Amino acid sequence: MSGRRGPEAEDRPWGTFTVLHEGERCTVKPIVVRPVKRLSYQRHSRRSEHWFIVQGKGVVVLDGTRTVVATGGAIDIPVGCSHRIENPTSDDIVFVEVQHGEYFGEDDIVRLEDDFARSGT
Repeated sequence: MSGRRGPEAEDRPWGTFTVLHEGERCTVKPIVVRPVKRLSYQRHSRRSEHWFIVQGKGVVVLDGTRTVVATGGAIDIPVGCSHRIENPTSDDIVFVEVQHGEYFGEDDIVRLEDDFARSGT
């Protein structure tokens, strides 16, 4: 056994994410949203996202339209689209996020609403 460790999960008030791949044109992250939590309602100007639901059931909000998503479902989030995922259940939601675009920095997040006082950029 090599003792090699995988990527470390980063904690957030709503759950965790792990960066599996950071490339020039895409970033890949599994994301866990804890029960009765939700991500900030946000948008990006330099990347789109694709979310594939691996486990659980939740609600995705895209530009104000609410859609129920469940295991095996997927959502595409175009550049500039306001979005969030909400977990109203008592079980974790796990999804894989693929970011595609020209820039993936945290300063490309514009938070429109946030349950954890992180509004703004």
